[in-house]
Amino acid sequence: MKRRDTIRLATLAALTATVMAAGGLMAGCTTAPPQPPRSLLPELRLPPAALGTASHALSQRLSVTRLDRPDARPQQVEVQLQLDASGLLLAGFAFNQRVLLMQWDGKALQVWRHPRLPAEVDTERMLRDLCLVFWPADAVRAALPDGWQWIETGSGQALRQELRQGNEVRLSVSRPGDRLVEIVNMAEGYRLLIESQPLGGAP
Repeated sequence: MKRRDTIRLATLAALTATVMAAGGLMAGCTTAPPQPPRSLLPELRLPPAALGTASHALSQRLSVTRLDRPDARPQQVEVQLQLDASGLLLAGFAFNQRVLLMQWDGKALQVWRHPRLPAEVDTERMLRDLCLVFWPADAVRAALPDGWQWIETGSGQALRQELRQGNEVRLSVSRPGDRLVEIVNMAEGYRLLIESQPLGGAP
């Protein structure tokens, strides 16, 4: 793998950067990943059961831009997502090869990652961002530690931290279109645009 490809793989850390596949792929493939940089936001591991009857099978394009380089060309990853009350299944592909598999059943997070996948690709952050986008607001609020709030805004929701000098929004989620979600993570420095289509190309 060329150095520029390794750098591009690191942009998957911006979230949720990857692709989904079938449960059999996950069997026996857990491995200990390198340690990523410390997250500046609360960890979220919400139970899939909190989704109730909601079910998602989506083909997605993720476009990631660093906030300190807004004019740079976004890095993009094609994604497929399968999520319902029984669990989440996510697999990521880049450069025509599988780089990540992740399965969350509410009890254990199982992960397989390509040996060259950078430590910055943090599956805990990816799971957190997925929880913020897909789980009910009440479930998110109940899981947040003291000093954090999940609030409604005019365009979506925001993660707000209570500080001594006042409240500060650290991450926002907006839905500018029926099939568009935008995450702006001020705390960790990225903007993520998620374009979704039903899996299989159904309208």
